[in-house]
Amino acid sequence: MKKNLYKVIAVLGVSMTTLSACDKNFQEVNIDPINILTSTPDKLLAPALVNSLTPGMMRNRNFNNELMQVTVSISDGEGTVFRYEYRNTYSDYLWNAWYIQLTNFKDIYKQAGKPGTENKSYQGISLVCQSWIYSMLSDTYGDIPYFQSNNATGGVLEPAFDKQQAIYLDMFKKLEEANTLLTEGTAITPSSDPIFKGDIAKWRKFCNSLYLRLLLRVSGKTEVAAQVIAKIKEIVDTNPAKYPIMANNAESATLKWTGLTGTDPFVNPYVNGVRVQDFRSPAIGSFFIERLANWNDPRIDINNANGYANNGINRLGISQGPGGFVGVPSGYAIGAGVVKQAYFYSYDQTSSSVAIGARSLQQSAQTGILMNYAEVQFILAEAALKGYIGGSAENYYYGGMTAAINYWVPNFPTSITSPVFTKYVNEADIDWLNTGSTEDKLEQIHVQKYYALFLVDMQQWFEYRRTGHPVLPKGPGLRNGGVMPARMTYPVYVQSANPTNYQAAVAGQGPDVISTNVWWQKP
Repeated sequence: MKKNLYKVIAVLGVSMTTLSACDKNFQEVNIDPINILTSTPDKLLAPALVNSLTPGMMRNRNFNNELMQVTVSISDGEGTVFRYEYRNTYSDYLWNAWYIQLTNFKDIYKQAGKPGTENKSYQGISLVCQSWIYSMLSDTYGDIPYFQSNNATGGVLEPAFDKQQAIYLDMFKKLEEANTLLTEGTAITPSSDPIFKGDIAKWRKFCNSLYLRLLLRVSGKTEVAAQVIAKIKEIVDTNPAKYPIMANNAESATLKWTGLTGTDPFVNPYVNGVRVQDFRSPAIGSFFIERLANWNDPRIDINNANGYANNGINRLGISQGPGGFVGVPSGYAIGAGVVKQAYFYSYDQTSSSVAIGARSLQQSAQTGILMNYAEVQFILAEAALKGYIGGSAENYYYGGMTAAINYWVPNFPTSITSPVFTKYVNEADIDWLNTGSTEDKLEQIHVQKYYALFLVDMQQWFEYRRTGHPVLPKGPGLRNGGVMPARMTYPVYVQSANPTNYQAAVAGQGPDVISTNVWWQKP
């Protein structure tokens, strides 16, 4: 019995709610008179989006942020992520949560394709979201079940693992199809769409912006580089009308949380999913906070005197320590006796901190990010620097900076020629290095992209593994040979539930350990 149960789980969360119990004229007995046994795309979309964003946000907080020195736990225990050491149990959560939602998105595609109720926009949205989730799964684990996944009703209880290269090439096909489907602009129910409120043009721009993210991620692989770089150029330079991309922050793919209680339609997962004491428990990493402090950055509004910072509100919800905005160095040695200073303020209605300018990210509507416009600008900056596209890498760099700040500080100007922005860049000494090397400029781009990717699932970690930027300091307490972990291991139960395909995946990709590179990392 246990083995059969594991096999069902290994199918990656396929929901079996509508299986027939009988087949001898007992249909009427088995009809549930209360619960809905089938659903429609407009009913499936919002829950699937919320339930896909939530696990990404949770692992961003306790995994990505620790690896990428946004936060640092004050702990001398074992299995501390910030020391490049974590338990295998970390692997189960994302695998289970995201594969379940893939079933829902595939159902949306199927339901929206039925004759008489066909809706190409829902189909296109489904393909975009499938590509979004599959890419995060593959970038986290490497080779994964893809072509045979989520097909328990088709009899596939032990799906094969597919090579990451094949997965990426098929995701590109999905995004091409999605762009075509969304071109028609078939109307959808606005209330079913918490991301763009039914604006299909924005879904199409997200589709092609996501396409750019994934193309750039594999552009360093010689076996696909020519076709990938050609497609980047086509999207940006030669055929932008066919492939529109995000053009401002209003077109960012974000789910704006609407409330703090269970009665609100879309509650920030940090409210119910993280206790207030746990939310403020980690220290802020010195790499993350001390640059913002040195730049006098509007997102933390140090001097409370910047009119564009909305009366001094600390938009990132960071509480200062006794020494000010001072962080803890990541990877510190066991027994070093570090002391927490700056930390993320937690949601607590009884605290007076809100009145003096702190705004907890638990209260923020801004944390539900699939992809933002600033990231697109930094993608273009890197592509221009490497000669993949025309245009000015410098201008894209500045455009990404203004967009990243404006996302959190709405009154901050988005024009790269604004006197306010020019003053900020000059005083922070982060202007473009015209005489710098390519590596110097890549470091500049990725330092700023690092902040633009703040809270965006595990994209900081993915980008660091792809580029080695930004250059992170290495503390003396690091494990794994001081090398950034390259992946999560597969969930333990997969070894017993899908042993043949698991062993084939390990034989092809390499040992199931955190130091085994995924395909796009390998030289």
